[in-house]
Amino acid sequence: MPFEIPENIHPNCARLAWLIGTWAGNGHGEYDGIEPFQFGQELIFQQDGRPFIHYLARAWIVDAEGNHVREAAQETGFIRPQEDGHLEVVLAHNTGIVEVWDGEIHPDQPRFEIVTDAVVRTATAREYVGGKRLYGYVDGDLLYAFDMAAEGKELQPHTHAQLKRQ
Repeated sequence: MPFEIPENIHPNCARLAWLIGTWAGNGHGEYDGIEPFQFGQELIFQQDGRPFIHYLARAWIVDAEGNHVREAAQETGFIRPQEDGHLEVVLAHNTGIVEVWDGEIHPDQPRFEIVTDAVVRTATAREYVGGKRLYGYVDGDLLYAFDMAAEGKELQPHTHAQLKRQ
């Protein structure tokens, strides 16, 4: 499904116009010390003319046949592109974690990469120290990969997904 650039898009957000909309699909997760898992996911990217994109994500665990097993991660936040292509991202998670991310929009391709700059956890949140994310628009789909450092382990692959525009 093709995308349309919103008429009111803020100039700082124009290079991320390919992201605006609702995406859904399936992904795979793994991490040292846990069983690999499959998940379904929906991502929503909204822009209202101001210099940020609102982001909302929810995921659910699925079994081998794709049936819903249980709810999983939720996160929401703001992608704040700057005039020079620099990205600031703020995310809050249902698990009691808040992150500030720093990154760049690729100058020639519809993709961006971000790394954590700061992580704050509530007293009951699991230990998590940082991450790296890569998002890209490939053949009309949204692909992403998330590497994580947590539970005393080094940065390593955690989740990746291929999502379709809804």
